[in-house]
Amino acid sequence: MREAQPRNLKDMLAEAKDTSELMVDLAYAAILYDSEDISEEVFRLEERLNQLVFDMRTLAVLAARSPSDAEQMAGILQVVQDIEKIGNAAYDIAKIVVKRLGIPPELLHDIPEAEEIPSRVRVHAGSALDGRSLEEIDLPVETGMRPIAIRSGDEWHFDPAPEQVLRAGDVLFLQGPPEGVAELRELAGAPPLRRPEPSGPSGPLSELERAVDIFIEMKNISEVAVGLAYSALLYRDAGLAREVVAIEDEMDEMRYRLERWVLLAAAHVEEPARLRGILHLATASETIADCAKEMVWMVEQGEEIHPVLSAAVGESDEVVVKLAVAPGSRADGETLRALHLETETGMFALAVSRGGRWTYRPRDTFRLRGGDAVLFTGAPEGLEPLAELFGHDLEELAE
Repeated sequence: MREAQPRNLKDMLAEAKDTSELMVDLAYAAILYDSEDISEEVFRLEERLNQLVFDMRTLAVLAARSPSDAEQMAGILQVVQDIEKIGNAAYDIAKIVVKRLGIPPELLHDIPEAEEIPSRVRVHAGSALDGRSLEEIDLPVETGMRPIAIRSGDEWHFDPAPEQVLRAGDVLFLQGPPEGVAELRELAGAPPLRRPEPSGPSGPLSELERAVDIFIEMKNISEVAVGLAYSALLYRDAGLAREVVAIEDEMDEMRYRLERWVLLAAAHVEEPARLRGILHLATASETIADCAKEMVWMVEQGEEIHPVLSAAVGESDEVVVKLAVAPGSRADGETLRALHLETETGMFALAVSRGGRWTYRPRDTFRLRGGDAVLFTGAPEGLEPLAELFGHDLEELAE
């Protein structure tokens, strides 16, 4: 194993989780901007993830000294395999751009409907970012974009510290609202990043539009499935595990419907080959949901979970937390939009449970009530302001 890499299995798991999630984010960004440069970043990360996976498998085998150890390590190896498969799915998405498999323009204009999008920018010499620390720049306040990684040459820094100084040539990866991308690129001295415009006839493509709508839903739901899967592992929550299984079943049906609409659309499209990309995207999204289902098998079956798994999920760059809305708190009776969660706390609502039923990816207009249970994901520093909004002390979250 490489001496430069962390030898602690928990740290490696957390890094692998963060790496695979960044790969998925960047892969969709490569599609959105039709960018081979962003695809290349995914390919670089894939090499890193492959080495991490090899090292983790080696450590897990060495750590199994008894039958009970072997059983628990088998669970860790299952999660390692699923993380690797999620990274492979992201790699396949990024290849769509490089291989020019074809992406319908309708799809490019629907992907940005997400509340947050990933972005990549290179720091140019003499720009407002060159030579300044993240703390000085305060990008979340200035642009709404949250730094998630920095690449300096071949060296990666995940969850960069506030004192991290940016230098010309560094590549900065961020997550945030679409409107923050232009300002971010201006600060970095980079040219505007333009999305491809629709081409071809503007007549109705009802079958294709339906296929695109289904895919966007598949993309969103697959990302929720992964978030719920990590939550199920963290909280050992069989209810969340069952939700992941239900999502995976739904994804299968959605893929069948999408394939049908794509085949029907092919008869009305001048170049049917440009529809190949959406079929590859659907396959990758379904694979991601399949991995989420495999992850929660242990929870669903009531098997013992190695504490390393929970610790790794809880200490990754983006933590998962479940909070109840305390009656009378600031969140009680407010919509998600009114709470400004993304800008005030850096946390994003994955799902809301009310009366035993989960709502995935709740809209900004969703109004919270006392007693609702909300699953969030985001940067660890957002936990304290989030707890305050929901009527809890930070110490409660650590219990």
